[in-house]
Amino acid sequence: MTPRLALIAWLAVVWVMLWGDLSPGNVLGGLAAGLVVTWLLPLPVLDPGIRIHPVALVGFLLWFGRDLVVSTVRVVVWVVRPGVPPTQIVRVRLRTSSESMTVMIMIALSTVPGTLVVEAYPEERELVLHVLGRPGDVTEAVRADVAGLESRVVAAFGTRRDREELP
Repeated sequence: MTPRLALIAWLAVVWVMLWGDLSPGNVLGGLAAGLVVTWLLPLPVLDPGIRIHPVALVGFLLWFGRDLVVSTVRVVVWVVRPGVPPTQIVRVRLRTSSESMTVMIMIALSTVPGTLVVEAYPEERELVLHVLGRPGDVTEAVRADVAGLESRVVAAFGTRRDREELP
């Protein structure tokens, strides 16, 4: 009920601003217009699908900070070396079906130097990653890293349904 009252009050403020005159009639007209609009055109309840779990969030942030430092050092080493750094394209399957969690995982992966999400296939729950500066065949290592990241993101921000979805 409180969000609806806040919306009605906001619509009344907009109404008064549009009329450009703060008068009792405009305020009452704005409240009436806000009531009619919220009654005739109700907004759906939006749930972004994100919950914050403080203990898991601290763990995620510590791990993410460490990963940023390690990845930055790895990229810097490859930049100062002569020659072309090794690169690979790795396809990774996610376990979560939550769009919110998938977006957060993609942001975390793209923020870390040396990793970039090239393509995403939400229907198949798959991401295609470009990985820089890791010699040899690192497909399984990258998949394990992404699975760990996914677990940390879901533990820190996921709903109960998201957390139950992961083994």
